[in-house]
Amino acid sequence: VQLVESGGGMIQPGGSLRLSCAVSGLSFSSYAMGWFRQAPGKEREFVAGITWSGGGTGYGESVKGRFTISRDNAKNTVYLQMNSLKPEDTADYYCAARRGTNWYNQPARYDYWGQGTQVTVSS
Repeated sequence: VQLVESGGGMIQPGGSLRLSCAVSGLSFSSYAMGWFRQAPGKEREFVAGITWSGGGTGYGESVKGRFTISRDNAKNTVYLQMNSLKPEDTADYYCAARRGTNWYNQPARYDYWGQGTQVTVSS
């Protein structure tokens, strides 16, 4: 099983980035997906989750209204569109897969993880 994130980088405050997570080695449409982030010295934080069908999504409080999670089951890929980025969004971003219908906001609920992609928001 492989989860490979891409799309991170350095961006100015107010800018946008789209992260992608390409998944292989599992039946993607049977897995709920999540995005988490971790800043230096902080715990891993839930960012967004999406059900296996894509019909249900949820977000962490700090990103609601700015970030959008989506998935393309034909491409085995999950996305995170990040708008109105702030310096406090700076972190390593990880995608995670959980076998089953629903997403959860606890990292321990997920079965597989990617290696992360770094996002830095700075002027």
